[in-house]
Amino acid sequence: MRVTVFGLGEAGSLIAADLARAGAEVHGYDPAGVPTPEGVTRHGEPAGAVRGSRLVLAVTAAADAQRAIAQAWNEMKRGTVYADLSTAPPRFKEDLADTADLRGLPFADVALMGTVPGSGLATPALASGPGAASYAEMVNELGGQVEVLSDQSGDAAGHKLLRSVVTKGLTSVLIESLEAAEAHGSTDWLWPHVVELLTDADGSFLQRLIGGTPKHLDRRIVEMESARAFLESLGVPSTMTAATVDTLLRIKSSGMPGATERISDPR
Repeated sequence: MRVTVFGLGEAGSLIAADLARAGAEVHGYDPAGVPTPEGVTRHGEPAGAVRGSRLVLAVTAAADAQRAIAQAWNEMKRGTVYADLSTAPPRFKEDLADTADLRGLPFADVALMGTVPGSGLATPALASGPGAASYAEMVNELGGQVEVLSDQSGDAAGHKLLRSVVTKGLTSVLIESLEAAEAHGSTDWLWPHVVELLTDADGSFLQRLIGGTPKHLDRRIVEMESARAFLESLGVPSTMTAATVDTLLRIKSSGMPGATERISDPR
């Protein structure tokens, strides 16, 4: 199977190399002066890279996604599966799918759900859109781990961004807390405490966190206002702590979303 990879940066080069090792005929294009992965035929222009390919993977930043699909528009045969692996809002992926449809290219919105270094092609991924099933079939035969969500472009992107709200938000909270602990001289206590807390976390723990919010709302508002004042006294930016206060005040004013209530009380 002939496959084209647009974008031979860190992620693209690892995926392309794994495709080649799995037996695919891999062609690549990247205008930047990045190294060519082993087993990949590098082209100086995109048109030559896509000729005859059954599958095109765009492993680019979202800012380059529209340019990537347009750069070899006339050379991609109808029926070629076009997969975009950029991280972008669902509406952006829907627009890409509309563009692909004009050329008769089944579009796959692909969301990588893990870090590519160390996993390469086997990085767990979600796929949606008209070409998702075909994409998953071709890639999984070569060693991928793609789960098909639906035939609606943007679903995979949306799922990834919902998780990102948690993972990146948690990262920001941890950074803010550790900065405050450093200023307070409490890092040696805080770090193992947080590790233990997250290691022991499970579904019931999360339900208690969410379910306890309406029951103890006033106390939590006072507690987090105190935490914000404490960080300010340490000279530490309290962006995430202040956002928590705002969220709790919003819940007091408007209530919790229905979905959140169902999770906190699964009955």
